[in-house]
Amino acid sequence: MGFFGRKNNSGPVIKEQAAALHWDTDDPFLFASHHLDNYPKGNERQAPPYEEVKRKDQGNDYHKLFGYRMYTGRVTPGFQLHAHWGYETITLVSKGFVDHFDSLGNQGRYGYGDMQWITAGSRYHHCEMYPLVFQDRPNPQLVTQIMINLPLKDKNTPVEITTVWKEDVAVTEGEGWKATILAGTLNGITAKVPHSTSWAADPAHHVRIFKLDIEPGAKFLLEPCGAGTRNVYITETGAKVAGKEYPAGTRLKMRPDMEAEIEMLSEPSEVWILEGDPIGEKQCQWGPVVLGTDAEVRKANNEVREKEMEHWDWEYVNQKQPLGTPRFYRAADGTESRPKETEPGE
Repeated sequence: MGFFGRKNNSGPVIKEQAAALHWDTDDPFLFASHHLDNYPKGNERQAPPYEEVKRKDQGNDYHKLFGYRMYTGRVTPGFQLHAHWGYETITLVSKGFVDHFDSLGNQGRYGYGDMQWITAGSRYHHCEMYPLVFQDRPNPQLVTQIMINLPLKDKNTPVEITTVWKEDVAVTEGEGWKATILAGTLNGITAKVPHSTSWAADPAHHVRIFKLDIEPGAKFLLEPCGAGTRNVYITETGAKVAGKEYPAGTRLKMRPDMEAEIEMLSEPSEVWILEGDPIGEKQCQWGPVVLGTDAEVRKANNEVREKEMEHWDWEYVNQKQPLGTPRFYRAADGTESRPKETEPGE
């Protein structure tokens, strides 16, 4: 992409960069992933046809052969057992479902507008599988995951997990656009951050995360804010930002103190906005661990390898819910929550 890494000297756009499956971010964010896959009809194993799966790089498939990726899944797509340590993960499922099992004994299925927020200050293991629940039609999947760092004082704190059903996710609308707010305030609507240890929980940190669904030709004015950093991500189709057209898969590092108009071009699509004040601490990262020093990170990664299966009480590392399971969340203590509204196919 010809504009990769291009910097601007004036105007609200500081830098233009390609952003497809994985997005570069600024402190306090670590990185983000945007998964769009056109999965086919599912079978009785909630999986794609074996004839297609066997032609893929099983266990490490990040190429869209046949229009979809298997990621680390070998039967059902998704992410088999893996660890998190020292940061938060926010997952919004715009299309499709995610089956979730973890090392604390929690499990569930969420999707189609639901959000999951995990604050993994300490070692934490889980799997996230993408079940192909529909056997009579394709299973499109659109999942965005955003990782936020934690300050050193909140490393190695207890893990917190919250599933927020679609009906409880903050939303505001305008002419030709709709915003889904995961953190912060927009148009007078504030999203509740579920965990007090989150960097996003304190309004003084100016963290705001929201997704815009914009109709072709519609415009959204991104007003100045007090955050230290601002990034705009254009996803599946092109958009015009601050008077300039950009192709799909573009990251724009923006000046937070300047307004910018966002206009969708020929097709509707998602546009993501991530804002926040930097944590500003020197930290170290390797693999699934983000802690204070190299020595801490090396020790933690050794512990992850040695104890990955120690608290994994599920039968499989790619555990999924039975075919026909509706959305739910069940904590290790047996308490359960379910959405009031059902989705097609449930």
